[in-house]
Amino acid sequence: MSEELKMELAKDLGFYDTVQQEGWGGIKAKDAGNMVKRAIELAERAAARQQ
Repeated sequence: MSEELKMELAKDLGFYDTVQQEGWGGIKAKDAGNMVKRAIELAERAAARQQ
């Protein structure tokens, strides 16, 4: 996952401030899981549009 996408997802999910202050190690496991889930959803939508 690109750094740009990770930052965008962090903003969308509401923990961008934590990333800015503490780095990626400062986010909760739940937030990391939600970020991965959202990235998968976006990838699936993009794949569906290509078909």
